[in-house]
Amino acid sequence: MSRLITGFLGGFLLLALLAFSFAFLSPRPPLTINPETLAGDGAALNYCELPSLDGQGLLAQDIPKGNTPGCAYDHFPLPVLEACHEPLSPDAADLRGLWQAVSGKLGHVERIEQCGRRVVITTAGLIHDGGPNATAGESTNDTEGSVLFTLGSREFCGRTSATMTWDEGILNFHAFGWGPLVVRRYLEGEALIWEYADGSVTRMERICTLPEAHRTPQPRGLRLKLL
Repeated sequence: MSRLITGFLGGFLLLALLAFSFAFLSPRPPLTINPETLAGDGAALNYCELPSLDGQGLLAQDIPKGNTPGCAYDHFPLPVLEACHEPLSPDAADLRGLWQAVSGKLGHVERIEQCGRRVVITTAGLIHDGGPNATAGESTNDTEGSVLFTLGSREFCGRTSATMTWDEGILNFHAFGWGPLVVRRYLEGEALIWEYADGSVTRMERICTLPEAHRTPQPRGLRLKLL
């Protein structure tokens, strides 16, 4: 019995070590976002003025994939899909705009962009981009948006990957593309509902301009300096 328990614990520790190595020590995804998008000031825009999805201009697949620089962006960037006017896919709900939590995870603000089958969510220092694009795969392959620890001058932040799929107007996020359902977003009247894997439910309302406090992202999580 003791050997069985020892073997089980050894296997568990090995899996935990592999998961930690992937999450924090694996190479960062290549930065494929348009540099002009990242350099621009997305805080100056009115997000109640949504772009027309009339089919004129670029398609989702023509635009480079957006992703997070380093562990987090240092200011709110321009929209990734600003030049895309491809109509939404038939199974998608229109979640576009800037949203602020009124219950649940208070203080949360996120921007949602859509065109065709593509969805980009920008919030708390991170950029998650799922769907057809010009430079990478359809699943998000990005950083988690917070620094867990530093080693010398190098910062280590968590990796995240998910596939975004639509199910009757609900945007579902599956971890790694094949894993469990971890996030759901959907409209409930005029509100946007965000259900997270920890069981929390956040209700958000639409706002037009980015609050001052969110122009520079605040670090999340535990930050440890090892050297």
